[in-house]
Amino acid sequence: MLVHLSIRNFAVVKTLDVDFSLGMTAITGETGAGKSISVDALGLCLGERADNAMVRTGAEKAEVSAGFNVKRLPEAMKWLEQHELADDDEVLIRRVISAEGRSKAFINGTPVPLQQLKSLGQLLLSIHGQHAHQQILKSDNQRRLLDQYAEHPALLCKVEESYKTLKQQQQHYQHLLQGQQQRDDRSQLLSYQIQELDEYALAEGEFVALETEHKKLSNSQTLLEQSQISFHQLYESEEFNALSAVQSSVDRLSELQEHDPSLEPIVTMLTEASIQIDEAAGELRAYTEQLEIDPMRMQNVEARYSQALDLSRKHNVQPEALYEFHQQLSAEFNELVKDDSLLEELKVQLSELEQQYHQAATKLSASRKKAAKSFAKDVEQHIHHMNMAEAVFKIDVEQQIQSSPNKLGLDTVQFVVSTNRGQAPDNLEKVVSGGELSRIGLAIQVISSSNNDIATMIFDEVDSGISGSTASVVGQLLRKLGESTQVICVTHLPQVAARAHNQMFVTKFSDKKTTETHMICLQESERIDELARLLAGDTLTESALANAKELLQFSNS
Repeated sequence: MLVHLSIRNFAVVKTLDVDFSLGMTAITGETGAGKSISVDALGLCLGERADNAMVRTGAEKAEVSAGFNVKRLPEAMKWLEQHELADDDEVLIRRVISAEGRSKAFINGTPVPLQQLKSLGQLLLSIHGQHAHQQILKSDNQRRLLDQYAEHPALLCKVEESYKTLKQQQQHYQHLLQGQQQRDDRSQLLSYQIQELDEYALAEGEFVALETEHKKLSNSQTLLEQSQISFHQLYESEEFNALSAVQSSVDRLSELQEHDPSLEPIVTMLTEASIQIDEAAGELRAYTEQLEIDPMRMQNVEARYSQALDLSRKHNVQPEALYEFHQQLSAEFNELVKDDSLLEELKVQLSELEQQYHQAATKLSASRKKAAKSFAKDVEQHIHHMNMAEAVFKIDVEQQIQSSPNKLGLDTVQFVVSTNRGQAPDNLEKVVSGGELSRIGLAIQVISSSNNDIATMIFDEVDSGISGSTASVVGQLLRKLGESTQVICVTHLPQVAARAHNQMFVTKFSDKKTTETHMICLQESERIDELARLLAGDTLTESALANAKELLQFSNS
């Protein structure tokens, strides 16, 4: 509940500190005195837009603070804990506006962005302005009010989740569908390319081996001739060969080692050289024996090698990358085939999701229709008490099966009313007068307010256009609401003010240079004077005072 409101240099208010109590509190005062100042200030604490015009003339800044007790507001407590802003059972919201129009927001002394202020404010209080009645003429607001009355958030959540899932898959399907022609064209090209590469069937690493063999076969005659000559010079020549020459040098130098030991390393190296020459000659003999000139093999290798080069040029890739390129094309083709298959799967899935959405929307519609009867009955009972005894109020809920899915369901909700006997119910704006709309709107607000968890309700001159016995009924409604919820009502009607548990008076003072607004809590005798003023004007006659006293006593009996 709202515990305290502090205002500094806000509009015509220089300084104002007000404590609030449980129950219904009426705020009255002279026309133009600033009865709605407190409402405007609380609006800032809810995160409404700040303006430098709100800063009192000559002041550097305006400051508004609102203190709340959230002990019985579990959602608000949870929110504060989640944002690490909790401070026992109390919460202090402060808003500072500079003369330049810049603003800062604080929750329990911690600076916060405006969005957080709005988020918390929605859990603390709600403000119903004097133009709120006009909002009920809009179909979207009528549906929102019905959903609020029906208290079926789980059904709303299910419809919204079904809608989001359906919408997401529809977008995916459309994306695939739009690219189908491009995929078909690409698939045809890939199919031709892959078939050509499949027929060639180059293995991984084959081109490098093919290139090596091609070089060897192309030079096989030279390799054979030169290898044979080298073998002859190293080992086989009778006139002179390298192995005999080295071995002869080893023999001669070995005899000389006795005379000069320094020859020993040389002899060792020549001995090793002779061994290596002997081994190399053996390897060279084996090489020449296995080396053969095969024209048929050469022809086959030449053809395959040339085809690899042709394919690499055709696809603009390096020959050694041809195998990897082939694998990439195959992978891309498989993905395209998979997308086409997925398109068919999505088509089936969309049908199932649409069915799930319609099932959820139908359940929501059934709940709305059930709540509509009860809601309409409650509204009708209230307006009957407000001098609309012949009125018939109904809520039409029609499910538009052929409509496109919507996150709020498929229903159109329409409030219809007949204000006179024999008159067919029709849309509100076609039937009711301004005063009748005010009464219907107030009844709906009172009923809606009693169905939510907000601890503080503020009604800013919502009784505009109402008078007489109807005003008395409005006062009864607000007082009844105040028994379970803190109600603050800005009013000009004595019948409403008299019903309040507490009453505050707003007055304006001017010294011809500046203007100030003050708000005071009235005692019983002061309430009688104020009620008399509301009844008879500024001249307080004995008759007016007596009527005021009687009204106050009757209202609180």
